[in-house]
Amino acid sequence: MNKMIGIRYEDKYLMERRVAIIPQHAKKLIENEGLEILVEKSDKRIFTDDEFASSGAKVVDDVREAPVIFGVKEMPIDYFEIGKTYVFFSHIIKGQSYNMPLLRQMIKKKINLIEYEKVADESGKRLIFFGRFAGLAGMINSLWSLGMRLKEKGMETPFLRIKQSHKYNSLDEAIEVISKVGQEIAEKGLPEDLTPLVIGFTGYGNVSNGAQEIVALLPIKEVSPQELMELKNRKNLPNNVVYKVVFKEKDMAVPKDGNAEFELQDYYHHPEKYTGIFEQYLPHLTVLMNCMYWDERYDRIVTKDYLEKSFKEGNPKLTVIGDVTCDPDGSIECTHIGTAIEDPVFVYDPIARKPTMGFKGDGLLIMSVDILPSELPRESSIAFSNALLNYVSEIAGADYSAPFENLELPAPIKRALVLHNGEFTPDFEYIKEYL
Repeated sequence: MNKMIGIRYEDKYLMERRVAIIPQHAKKLIENEGLEILVEKSDKRIFTDDEFASSGAKVVDDVREAPVIFGVKEMPIDYFEIGKTYVFFSHIIKGQSYNMPLLRQMIKKKINLIEYEKVADESGKRLIFFGRFAGLAGMINSLWSLGMRLKEKGMETPFLRIKQSHKYNSLDEAIEVISKVGQEIAEKGLPEDLTPLVIGFTGYGNVSNGAQEIVALLPIKEVSPQELMELKNRKNLPNNVVYKVVFKEKDMAVPKDGNAEFELQDYYHHPEKYTGIFEQYLPHLTVLMNCMYWDERYDRIVTKDYLEKSFKEGNPKLTVIGDVTCDPDGSIECTHIGTAIEDPVFVYDPIARKPTMGFKGDGLLIMSVDILPSELPRESSIAFSNALLNYVSEIAGADYSAPFENLELPAPIKRALVLHNGEFTPDFEYIKEYL
């Protein structure tokens, strides 16, 4: 039975500072489970080499001696060794074209791939995730972006007090600042030209809930999608309130058969029977937080055609899109890339259909940082490691030479085994069509 695991250095992004297993948990695994843990040296990781060394782990230049290696983001295409086991976010389960070369290499090397995104209970509820922290950081960044973008338009607001997420020493520090911004809005109000300020959220899962935690620090009044459509017609609205609206699937699509009713499971399984209606809400939103799952079977919620038409017709209300989902050319069609923490926003010009990095330019601002949880690296790593801890020893000790049906792994982990000795497991055969 294998007792050695490796924790690799994250090298996909300059500011990726997270780790899958924190030093405190490494210490438990060494002392209680008898594991030998190799940790790759890193100058930027939020938990230092010294912290890992103090836990009893071996800090080394290369962890590839270990048969089982844990990471966070994609590993380099030349990193894999024949027959070993790798645990990370591979970004292949939707057939993402940019990672098909990576997938082909993993197949070639006959590896075992455990995909965090698919670790779930019997009902499909995810058990190991960074989603809440993507929402938290995404909302902080989007409020910061709103303040900066409005300043470019000559409008001073309390949002200028907010910084980008990673510039805070902790989540608590960010919460303290945003709470003060909320208090200022409640006491002094917002500029008349900005009201009613409305923040919309697509989705209601971990990501959306994280984003809503931050918005709850402001003086919030929640309205339904139907009430949103009437908001602009109401007189004497208070200027010291921020309106919030959460959109569910039934708000975003209707059956093409006008006599049919919306059915959630039918929508999931047969999205081709539905047509998107989300763009009707966009003229009423100041900020859109896109926090939902999307794949190409579904209609986009914001198209380039809609934005061009909207901007040609006047001065639209929509100012910032916080695209936490961050699917390039996806549900927000004008999100052409996932941005880096050090260069997090761009202004999309709907008329020219061109993006310009930064806060200046004609159009609307898009915040689409691809690794948002890494802007809160300590808190997000602790929460992630807490969820992963109880599975680590069994992942390390499994006999991967056994046939899949006889492979002894915890059920949630076995559900997340995409490749077994380089072969797709039954639930992931569908990915072959993308190769």
